[in-house]
Amino acid sequence: MGDIETPSSTHPRQTVLLSVLPSKEFASSRKGMLLIAEVALSFVSFICFAASTAAAFVTFPLLEFLSALFLLFAYSIKFNERFKGFLWPLMDFLRCVTASIIYFIISIMSVSKYADAASKAAGIFGFIATIVFALDFYLIFNELATFLKQGGGETNEEPSRQQGEFSDSDSD
Repeated sequence: MGDIETPSSTHPRQTVLLSVLPSKEFASSRKGMLLIAEVALSFVSFICFAASTAAAFVTFPLLEFLSALFLLFAYSIKFNERFKGFLWPLMDFLRCVTASIIYFIISIMSVSKYADAASKAAGIFGFIATIVFALDFYLIFNELATFLKQGGGETNEEPSRQQGEFSDSDSD
């Protein structure tokens, strides 16, 4: 009869797969690496909490995994430039602050209250996630503070748009 697919039809599938993944430019930027680390740590802690006796804490890592994944793709495809009604840096800052606080609390509870290895592993990954989220909100805060010191409150441009979306320069 014959094959339905021809060898030349594999190329469009590869481009579809590559269009879903973040670009190399974004993935190698500081924000891209932080978001990838947040997605990975949230997923690993979700799996550990799901396998442990501390399964009551499984909701937050799942929600944080989904929100970090959304922001990873939103920043990767420059979705934030299309929808200017949201204050993207402020939304990202609040997400990171709440995530670091809640991860710290559930990690302490998981490590101290539960004795199984999966709960201990979830707590350790939660502590690492706390550090990554805290680093992210610190960097966002510095970017917002620099933006406001330069008189950025008078324009409608977000700090990441004025300084370049994927810049790795530190303004410390």
